Amino acid sequence: MNSLVLGFQEMDTTQLMLVGGKGLNLGELSKIEGIHVPEGFCVTTVGFQKAIEQNEVYHTLVSQLTRLKVEDRDQISEISSKLRQLILEIEIPSDVAKTVAHYLSQFGEEQAYAVRSSATAEDLPHASFAGQQDTYLNIIGIEAILRHISKCWASLFTDRAVIYRMQNGFDHSQVYLSVIVQKMVFPQVSGILFTADPITSNRKLLSIDASFGLGEALVSGLVSADCYKVQEGEIVDKRIATKKIAIYGRKEGGTETQQIDPDRQKTQSLTDAQIIQLARIGRQIEAHFGQPQDIEWCLAEDTFYIVQSRPITTLYPIPETNDQNNHVYVSVGHQQMMTDPIKPLGISVWSLTGNRSMFKAGGGRLFVDITMGLASAAGRQNLLDVLGHSDPLIKDALITIIEREDFIKLDPNDQSELGPVKSHKGMSAADILAEAGDDPAIVASLIKSSETSVSALKQSLLTKSGLDVFDCILEDMQQRRQRSSDLKNLNVIMAAMHASAWINEKMNEWLGEINVADTLSLSVPNNITSEMGMELLDVADVIRPYPEIIEYLQQIKDDNFLDELVQFEGGQRVRDAIAAYLDKYGMRCAGEIDITRTRWSEKPSILVPMILSNIKNLEPGASKRKFEQGRQEALEKEQDLLARLKQLPDGEQKAEETKQMIDLLRNFIGYREYPKYDIVSRYFIYKQALLKEAEQLVQAGVLHDKEDIYYLSFEEFQEAVRTHKLDYQVINKRKDEYRLYEKLTPPRVITSDGEIITGKYKRENIPAEAIAGLAVSSGVVEGRARVILNIEGANLEDGDILVTAFTDPSWTPLFLSIKGLVTEVGGLMTHGAVIAREYGLPAVVGVENATKLIKDGQRIRVHGTEGYIEIL
Repeated sequence: MNSLVLGFQEMDTTQLMLVGGKGLNLGELSKIEGIHVPEGFCVTTVGFQKAIEQNEVYHTLVSQLTRLKVEDRDQISEISSKLRQLILEIEIPSDVAKTVAHYLSQFGEEQAYAVRSSATAEDLPHASFAGQQDTYLNIIGIEAILRHISKCWASLFTDRAVIYRMQNGFDHSQVYLSVIVQKMVFPQVSGILFTADPITSNRKLLSIDASFGLGEALVSGLVSADCYKVQEGEIVDKRIATKKIAIYGRKEGGTETQQIDPDRQKTQSLTDAQIIQLARIGRQIEAHFGQPQDIEWCLAEDTFYIVQSRPITTLYPIPETNDQNNHVYVSVGHQQMMTDPIKPLGISVWSLTGNRSMFKAGGGRLFVDITMGLASAAGRQNLLDVLGHSDPLIKDALITIIEREDFIKLDPNDQSELGPVKSHKGMSAADILAEAGDDPAIVASLIKSSETSVSALKQSLLTKSGLDVFDCILEDMQQRRQRSSDLKNLNVIMAAMHASAWINEKMNEWLGEINVADTLSLSVPNNITSEMGMELLDVADVIRPYPEIIEYLQQIKDDNFLDELVQFEGGQRVRDAIAAYLDKYGMRCAGEIDITRTRWSEKPSILVPMILSNIKNLEPGASKRKFEQGRQEALEKEQDLLARLKQLPDGEQKAEETKQMIDLLRNFIGYREYPKYDIVSRYFIYKQALLKEAEQLVQAGVLHDKEDIYYLSFEEFQEAVRTHKLDYQVINKRKDEYRLYEKLTPPRVITSDGEIITGKYKRENIPAEAIAGLAVSSGVVEGRARVILNIEGANLEDGDILVTAFTDPSWTPLFLSIKGLVTEVGGLMTHGAVIAREYGLPAVVGVENATKLIKDGQRIRVHGTEGYIEIL
């Protein structure tokens, strides 16, 4: 076996660095029984390295390229062009040329060949690099083949390949190119086969694109292809395209484009029998590689030839299932306002905090398996009411599944009733009052109970070490689960939501006003999240009188600034104010449901831009003024509604019921945010205790870095503390997976077939050009859109409209500087909506791709009452 050139049959799976992803896959394909792969060989990366190793100009140019960023397009283009030219001029080493000639003599020198690139960072399970390097077809003769090998080497530095490597974190100097030389097949028909549907991600639906002639016309987008869908051996859909042209090989080499006879243009390019046969081949290849494949095929003389197969890298991973039954999963992240991936320790702790059996992980995110709920009539109604209230796109997706009837069948013997979480539908004011109970001090007593419990946990964990830490945390989780399932706790939250829905429904019915509860929810007591925003305004007021400190805070680069403050006039006072704020709210951060996320207490500098924004955009005393202004507005609205209701038939009765519902709403709705604060407070205490244990493992040489525990589950970490042993391969593999998960967009609803079910809620009465979403906080506002994906990069001017993927409580301080909100994720009772209503900000949420459709700096109008956005 020769390391300069390897025949397909001579390769093995360890030789990625010699033959690249595409070459390795061809070697693997050629060994599958019954699969026809045109013969060929790979000029390995050793040949490429030999050609460039002594060339100093090459290495200088590559090193210049390594220092550039994606934005430096002009320089990338200039250096890449020089590299391509240089490689074309380098002579192919004589031993490489000799070995290529030897292999060609075995396969037939006068044959026509396809010459294609295979990079070492290509067709990998996590980065396909599809189409980044070049392919040349119908090349005849040794001289022409050697010339095209050089061209393939040069294509390592096309602008698109260079930029793709930069975006995916590959080092240019560590990526090499192998070149595949493969006998040409001159097909009647060719195309692409996906063993999972690329549109819906359904793993059971196989998709075939087919067109006349060579596949290049289809890949390069010159021609429309027929599209056939096959499920479980049956053709379930066919779309026949008008195929006007095809690319064919010429006798003397190269290719040409030909017009197709008009009478053939609309004929089916494959027969039904051929479609089924090709689908079987696809499933065989998929089974061999163990994951869905993107396969290039061609049909010549009634034989299907496979010329490439690569993993489909864009599919969202299916949450793990232990059986072959159909399942439906709903994203936790879309409910919790956190669609970023969560590290393994975070997934493990969140699952333990709730009912572990409900949660499934997929793609670094958490999902809830709702299959059992969908199998009963009561469960279906409950899911549609509750999830529909929080996110209409989820409701629409569930309706799609229910309408299919055969995916999750109703259990005819099911007698289950609605669970504890119910919709307001059919509830009277008296029902909602009964649900709330008759203790007006219930909210204060629930908050007090939480504070006492959190304080006891803190004291208890301070005295623990080793395995006792884990036992103490598990015991606290168990007690918290019992408290949160206590109906008193749940009823306070549900009664407030039901009162809000009742008010909106009745005021619309009786007075013709919509979304009245938004105004009545302004400046309610006991909302820990909105208080957090207001109290940061008070911190800004402490800093205002000291220009030296303001100037210092504008320059800070690290988190030692708190200790440095004392050198300035007023520094001790400012330091105390920030420290007191961190003592109360320092456990919060963006993505706080993931215990591994950096908290404000761990990185106080995150707060500084928000404090400076408050000083710049708001007047002294703004917190009390804003709160009082909202309270007055709500009170005036209440008085206005009651006065108008009294004029109606049965007006006294209507006014009395409405007054009861308004009081209930204002007393209870603030508590909606407290359970999350309780969880996150505990998480920070758990985290500090767990990191202390991790430091012990670092000192013992078991761990390299204390934050490596983030890539273990809670139980695995517990076991490492018990045994002082750890498998670092597991940690490194999970770090790679996490980097992959960061690039994925999680679905709201996914099935066990991997199908992503999307709901498009139907909207009437909105302008044609408007962007639709869900109305969650009333009012209409115009302003400059600030598209912000990371809270640390937030630089807002007074009156901006915040456009972002999602907001959790850590974003609340920013709400004081904006006048409207647009998010991609969310529903009526998610964090952003609750706080927007309380602060009186018009808001539209659940706007798919809002951060792409709306450009930073555009003027937009947000219709918070009707639920749409206009770009002005």
